[in-house]
Amino acid sequence: MELQQKYELVIGLEVHAQLSTQTKLFCGDSASFGGDPNTHISPITLAYPGTLPRLNKLAVDYAIRMGLACNSTISSVNWFARKHYFYPDLPKGYQTSQHINNICQGGGIRILVGGHERIVQLHHIHLEEDAGKSIHDAHPGKTAIDHNRAGVPLIEIVSEPDLFSAEEAYAYVTEIRKLVRFLGICDGNMEEGSMRCDANISIRPRGDKKLGTRVEVKNLNSIRNVKRAIEHEAHRMMEMAERGEPIIQQTRSFDADHGTTFALRSKEEANDYRYFPDPDLPPFVVTPEKLEGIRLAMPELPDAVQLRYMQQYQLPAYDARLLSEEKDSVLYFETVLCHTKEYKSVANWLLGPVKAWMNEHNAGIDSFPLRPAQLAGLVNLVSSGNISFSSASSRLLPRLLETPDADPALLAANLNLLQNAGSGEIEQWVAEVLGRMPDKVAEYKKGKKGLIGLFMGEVKKISKGKADPKMTTTLLEQKLNEL
Repeated sequence: MELQQKYELVIGLEVHAQLSTQTKLFCGDSASFGGDPNTHISPITLAYPGTLPRLNKLAVDYAIRMGLACNSTISSVNWFARKHYFYPDLPKGYQTSQHINNICQGGGIRILVGGHERIVQLHHIHLEEDAGKSIHDAHPGKTAIDHNRAGVPLIEIVSEPDLFSAEEAYAYVTEIRKLVRFLGICDGNMEEGSMRCDANISIRPRGDKKLGTRVEVKNLNSIRNVKRAIEHEAHRMMEMAERGEPIIQQTRSFDADHGTTFALRSKEEANDYRYFPDPDLPPFVVTPEKLEGIRLAMPELPDAVQLRYMQQYQLPAYDARLLSEEKDSVLYFETVLCHTKEYKSVANWLLGPVKAWMNEHNAGIDSFPLRPAQLAGLVNLVSSGNISFSSASSRLLPRLLETPDADPALLAANLNLLQNAGSGEIEQWVAEVLGRMPDKVAEYKKGKKGLIGLFMGEVKKISKGKADPKMTTTLLEQKLNEL
């Protein structure tokens, strides 16, 4: 029996998202990424004696916004605790976090895996400050400390042990990144550390309800590595179980170069951190008026956008889902639709040639050179039959990208790409092609109907792309039936 059939994998994820505030959670130091080491700091960040924290109100708003998007219950009375652990990149010797109470309780994240949709249950979302960064390769034999990141506001999104495969975990983190970007509360750039993931992994014999011993894999910095780390750790634990070896509760790290995990330390329990309420920070209250104001200011969320695209524009679910993934893509798509009603054609362009350009240049839609009105002009040229999609995408679009201020119709005329819709000239091209290929015509007449594509290709060649495909197909079929 394969190990995957004998054992069930159970996963809980803790996703840390840095909030896109200008300043840190408890002081006015810059929270921006980068900068020379130890330049975004002050006596408060460095925890000098006598300094006092002051809560960043926007960070609280962002946490509530995420909770509302996940259908969480928002706590009305909140307070912070001190979580003690002594790492060199934690200036205070403790982290200011939430413990017993959390600003967002419950909720869920919708995922789609293998065509099956379900909601992964959340335990909570809480606010906390980030630690600094230890750099081990800057000086031989020494560790350097950069405190720029210390105190940057985070939300930690903690799931229930409600994920049962690496694929589900991959989809879950992907959905969270899409959501925080859509809400405008985090850029989701895992490579820059603004989103990180810890995976709590256990196994149990299939059919058992009791959770197995948990192992935590820390600081996974890409969605792909979340999947890889879980796959490796699950296999390691299943093999240990097969050999009768005890699985020890511990914290591990992931070696992305080799695709393996390695032990860091035995796993701490909550009492190891000696939590107690922070005496320097009073409780903060989320009033009903405050909550309603944030709710009213919420953007339309991806699931709602997808449903609207399917109902309003009759788009397939696949197209609607892809178009609703990024807020910038939604804005671009809907601006294009101000200039054309060819909804499906616009979707095809955005998910085809435009997406290819974005992938090639590793850029977002906000960097695409064509304005929405120009793309609409391109779509309208094709839908009116003035130019074929093939010519528009392979010949006109590249020239437009070089001269993004050009008018698509004028440029197509200058490049001699406009199709000749006159049936007389197309009839001549059709007759010429069929006259040159009597053997293929005979094969077509015997039932090899797929040859119509060959004839179409030849007409396209001699017409230099000017023959309207629909009219050409009609005339070819008529002529072949007459022969």
